[in-house]
Parts: sequence; structure tokens; C-alpha cells
Amino acid sequence: MKHIIETERLILRNFSLDDAQNLYDLNLDPDVLKYTGDRTFDSVNSARTFLKNYIDYKENGYGRWAVIKKDTDRFIGWCGLKFNEENLIDVGFRIFRKEWNKGYATESAKASIQYGFETLQLNEIIARVSAQNKSSLRVIEKLKMVFWKYDYCSGIENAMYFRMNKNNYDPLV
Repeated sequence: MKHIIETERLILRNFSLDDAQNLYDLNLDPDVLKYTGDRTFDSVNSARTFLKNYIDYKENGYGRWAVIKKDTDRFIGWCGLKFNEENLIDVGFRIFRKEWNKGYATESAKASIQYGFETLQLNEIIARVSAQNKSSLRVIEKLKMVFWKYDYCSGIENAMYFRMNKNNYDPLV
């Protein structure tokens, strides 16, 4: 499996079909999906079909990646970059609830942004989050992204949009 990014505690790698059960389980938790506008997968097979049809790596050279804890080699969620329906590149993350409040979302999102600017030479990366999602807003704040606007986003009313461009990106933050 191709490792894309390595941080102090995490490995971000391309998804594989073996991740179907993990994605299915991750999306089963209503608290994980509460502010996303997404639905659960109908079955593990639905998650596997999603993975079979996931073309972002081939089409864009990046995508959402599996987040693996180095010390346990365990899948704890996903994070990464996505060329979205608005023709913008967004950073997103989803972590199992039992792993919340341990800094994994911030660590993986920061590494994804760094990869986007330094390796992929992207000009701008955005984040979209429900105004009610206080935990994700704290992550965005830690990433030092700048508020841009409120808008509708994929089933989320009153989504807050943040952005960062390569000119105000600071890898030391």
C-alpha cells in the first residue's frame, strides 16, 4: 500500500479494498456523521463499491487517505485533499469517535495541507465545516485557516468556508 505522508504518530496512505469494513464502521456512528451531510453505507459491500470506484488518486494525484496509527498499525479514520464539486481543493477529515480529542484530526490535516502546498504545489486549500461543529472548527482554527464566507455545502446549511493560500501558509505553525 502506498504511504503518502508520515507524521510523528500517523501514516496517511491510499485506501485499499481492505478498508471497506473500516469505512463502513466509521460511517455507522451517527456522531461521526452528524455535521457532514453524508449517509451511512448500506453495507460493507457498498463501502467496497465506493472504494472500487474511487478515482481521485488517478484523476487528481491526491484524495482522501486512510489514517493509520503507527504504534498499532490500526485504521482510525481518513483525512486528505479533495477536488470538490465547486472546483476547489478542500481538506477534510473523519476520525473514529474513540480517537477524538487526541490531536489526530489536526495532525493529519496539517500534514495534508503541507503536502498540498509543498509537494503538489497547490495555490489554495479550503475547508468547509458546519457552523455547529465546534470540534472541527477548533481543528480549522489550529490549522490557521482564514474564514472566507458562509454558504450551502453538500447538505449542510450555514456551512463556514475557510481558506489558506500558499502565500500565507506557514509550515512551522
